[in-house]
Amino acid sequence: MAYIDFVSDLHKATKRDYVGRVISDDKAECAVVAKKYGYDYWDGDRKYGYGGYRYDGRWRIVAERMAEHYDIKPGQKILDVGCGMAHLLYEFTQVVPGVEVYGIDISDYALEHAKEEIRDRIKYGEAQNIPYDDNEFDLVISLTTLHNLKVYDLKKAIMEIERVSKGDSYIMVESFRNDREEMNMLYWQLTCASYYAVDEWEWLYKEWGYTGDYSFIFFE
Repeated sequence: MAYIDFVSDLHKATKRDYVGRVISDDKAECAVVAKKYGYDYWDGDRKYGYGGYRYDGRWRIVAERMAEHYDIKPGQKILDVGCGMAHLLYEFTQVVPGVEVYGIDISDYALEHAKEEIRDRIKYGEAQNIPYDDNEFDLVISLTTLHNLKVYDLKKAIMEIERVSKGDSYIMVESFRNDREEMNMLYWQLTCASYYAVDEWEWLYKEWGYTGDYSFIFFE
């Protein structure tokens, strides 16, 4: 198990008004809407989520970094747990032609509006009950998804990722290293159900037998 950062450059490129997020609207109501993971969360007003989630190629560099690090080859299989609109999975097919990509998500809206080229390779599925066989994938990834689960489902999801992976896996979640990052995270998040500091996440991974790699995004 190793800490490897593939994504924070993208995260830091977005500017956030943490206090404004709390005082400008009824944040509790915004969270209720966001947790439906429908149109409002993906393509509605920014107060409900992404504020418009459209393909722009930004995930290409992440796919390149991962493919190089894990030495992904044509014919190998990648699973994205919480794939959303599958932009990262699409980039894997461009970076490594011939790679087999699969994804699961609980958002019907995201699945229906996913990248058209690979829409037939993603389906509804929960992280805590991954609908695939043991040791089926050469690489299993999950980005900004597992922190949305309560602790009892979080444990199941981590064990499921371990189960379906042949060995390589990568999890990225929201976390914090100090009080300011914790407050900023609480101000900004809409769907998070598991709030843990870095050392707590690392303890949970070890406690639940996770052997893959991991990283975090922080709200600095």
